[in-house]
Amino acid sequence: MKKSVALVLSSGGSKGLAHIGVINELEKQGFKITSISGSSIGSVYGGLHAMGKLHEYTEWVKTLKPKSIWDLMDFTISTNGLLKGEKVFQKMKTFIPDMPIEDLNIPFAAVATDLLNEVDVVFDSGSYYEAIRASIAIPSVFTPVKFKDTILVDGGVLNPIPIEHVKRNKDDILVVVNLYGKKESNSINADVIETNDQSSGNNLNGIFKSISKFISSGDRRSLGYFSLLSTTTHAMVHKIAKQSIEKHQPDITISIPYDSSNTFDFHKADKMIEMGEIAARKAIMNYLNSDNHENISDNMRL
Repeated sequence: MKKSVALVLSSGGSKGLAHIGVINELEKQGFKITSISGSSIGSVYGGLHAMGKLHEYTEWVKTLKPKSIWDLMDFTISTNGLLKGEKVFQKMKTFIPDMPIEDLNIPFAAVATDLLNEVDVVFDSGSYYEAIRASIAIPSVFTPVKFKDTILVDGGVLNPIPIEHVKRNKDDILVVVNLYGKKESNSINADVIETNDQSSGNNLNGIFKSISKFISSGDRRSLGYFSLLSTTTHAMVHKIAKQSIEKHQPDITISIPYDSSNTFDFHKADKMIEMGEIAARKAIMNYLNSDNHENISDNMRL
C-alpha cells in the first residue's frame, strides 16, 4: 500500500527546482502525494504537479540558458519593483494553459502575504497563474499584486513553509521541503562568484543587480541597498522557517542548502533537480529506517 503524503514546498527562488527532484523521488519510492501547499516558488511547482503538468515544465526549464532567462525579464519603471513578472507566465501559458485551482488533480493551496494586514492569503480556488503571481511577488524585485482592498507580496515574507495550510488527512505523512538548509560546506560565497564571473557574461544575478542600479534613482536603489535587503530578508526567512519546522515536527524534512543557487539561477535545472532527488532519497531512507526500528520495538514490547 502506498503511503500518502501531505507535501509542503517552501519559498526560495531558483533553489525551488529541487522541489521537482523531491517530487520525482517521492513517487519513485512509492509515496502518493495527496495534497500540497506552497509558498512563492513552492507554489509554482506544487501547482504544476497538482495540475499534472510538472513534466512539461521540467522539459522546458532544462532548456533555459542565462540569455533566455534574461529575455524573460520584463523590467518596469515602477517604484514598487523592478520586474512585472508577467512575461515568464505568458510563455508558460503557451504549453501549460491556466486552470482553476479547485479543478486540479490534487488539493492545492498557494500562499501570499497581505502586506497591509500582515496575514497570509491562501489561494485554494481561482486561477492558478493569478495565485502564483501573487505568491512569488518578492518585495522590491517583482511588483506587488493588488487584490481586493489590499496588496499582496511574496508568501515567504510571513510564511516560507506553509505547513498549516496543507490539507492533511488522518494517515498522511507530513513531508516538508525546506530550501533554507545549512550552507554547503564546499560552496564558494555567492558574492565571490558574482565578482569573479562577470567577464563570462553568464552571471545573471550580477547582470540583474547592475541593471537594477542603472535604471533606478537614489542611493536607496543602489547595488549595496539590494545586497543588504537580500541578506537581511534571508536571515529573517531562515529564522521563520526553522521555527515553523520545530513547531509542526514533520515526519520527513528534506533540506536543501540555502546557498546552492541564487534567485534567478534557473539555468541550473539539472543540478538542482538532482540535488532534490538525492536529498529526498536520504531523508526517505532515514524515515523508513526509523519507522522500521519503531515497529520492531513495538513488536518486542508486545
